[in-house]
Amino acid sequence: MKEETKVILDVDPGHDDAVAILLAAASESLDLRGITVVAGNQTLPKTTLNARRICTAAGITDVGIYEGTGSPLVRDQVTGEFIHGGSGLDGPEFSPAYVEVRDKGAVDFMLDELMEADDGITIAAVGPLTNVALALIREPQVKANVEEIVVMGGSMGIGNYTAAAEFNIFADPEAAHLVFETGVPVTMVGLDVTRQAEITPAIMKRLREIGNRVTDLTLEMLDYYRSTYKRAFDLDNPPLHDPCVVAYLIDREVITTKAMRVDVDLNSGIDYGRTVCDYYGRSGREVNAKVGIELSSELFWEILLSNLEKY
Repeated sequence: MKEETKVILDVDPGHDDAVAILLAAASESLDLRGITVVAGNQTLPKTTLNARRICTAAGITDVGIYEGTGSPLVRDQVTGEFIHGGSGLDGPEFSPAYVEVRDKGAVDFMLDELMEADDGITIAAVGPLTNVALALIREPQVKANVEEIVVMGGSMGIGNYTAAAEFNIFADPEAAHLVFETGVPVTMVGLDVTRQAEITPAIMKRLREIGNRVTDLTLEMLDYYRSTYKRAFDLDNPPLHDPCVVAYLIDREVITTKAMRVDVDLNSGIDYGRTVCDYYGRSGREVNAKVGIELSSELFWEILLSNLEKY
């Protein structure tokens, strides 16, 4: 029997983050050690409340929520309100959240878990990388206990927040640069992959057919999310970004990767926050990441829907 993967899920909910939480908590392949929250899609008080709302709605009471960092390392704060709305999770009407945050902060929690880990912990980072970077800066020795950092962020091609940059990286490029430069194994699940996880009418139909409380909530979230993606990008079938990372941790066959050099542009011009991916190895510089290049969309949706069905 395959041993569970120990995971810390770092989120900034966000509609797709919310689905990533639901998937990670349901999977029997993952040992979800905690949910750490960072500012990103909205400000930290809002993203923290949204994590509490999702865990409350789904009955996820055995996984701690840890509030993290409220601002980027260097740059001014940006949010994803144009997609996720004023609350960061617009659409559904949530009951009062009874799942509370733990007393320990997110960075302290990460460090404690890593220091105590005998066989490594994977960090699934689906928001800006501020919490992760701060943990590695504060206690560099814990790098030895990081099995892998799997990042939803970046792009080999076009961005989605600027012409060049994907939102999670753009929201804290300096933190992303630090994470890619740590020497820890990093896998980048960028827009090239996540854009292949299209939320089609057929997927919405399958969610309706499952018909439990969590898939009903997911439908409400995705209805709103689809509407804002249509308005912002004129896409009828928007991508569901963050659950791709969790699905990859459940089954590595879901994403094809290629080892390459990834640099984060920190210049203050039009490429600020761009992930420069050396696909052909032209620079001759040392490889520092595996980069997702293709998604098995059928397998992805099977993983997601079969786990949501468990609720």
